[in-house]
Amino acid sequence: MTPGTPRDRDRLMRDRLLDGEAAALGELYDRYAPLVHSLAHRVLEDERAADRVTRDVFTHAWERPGDYTPGERSLRSWIASLAHHRAVELLRATGAAEHAVTGRGSAEELERTVHRAATAARADYIVTAMPAPLRAALNLAYHQRRDHRQTAADLGVSEEEVRRRLRLGLQMLATAGAPRPPGAPSAFSGAI
Repeated sequence: MTPGTPRDRDRLMRDRLLDGEAAALGELYDRYAPLVHSLAHRVLEDERAADRVTRDVFTHAWERPGDYTPGERSLRSWIASLAHHRAVELLRATGAAEHAVTGRGSAEELERTVHRAATAARADYIVTAMPAPLRAALNLAYHQRRDHRQTAADLGVSEEEVRRRLRLGLQMLATAGAPRPPGAPSAFSGAI
């Protein structure tokens, strides 16, 4: 491992947190708070609840940095996983409390809601983590409704390269069990 690799930087950040270095927590927060808040908001659809999850995640990272093992996954993945689990936990707790108070909805409906929110949050995470060229191709083709020729021209690449990027991007989304963008073909079809 060469100095300066992402794995080395993640290990150094964990070590700084283990040493109780407050500046490390600030750097960690600056780097990942938008991701944590976005994932939590996607699951909970509530600003205050997303703020609470964000505080909880960074409190956990500060109090228990040894829970992160650099060799197993990236620091970003660990933080995102903490956010996802805490948001789903909070959604279940608030959904169960609402059910108890109002008597509306079943446990099955609550679990379906949790599953939909968790899948959407995983998809958001995958999209934000995917390489920029894949994300740009997906954005142009599905959000801006450009065909392959227009997308290729906008990106300055061949139509074949656009097809490859779209196929890879959709395959990455499929791993999350995520819904495909509207109008998108199956991730594994040859239609792209």
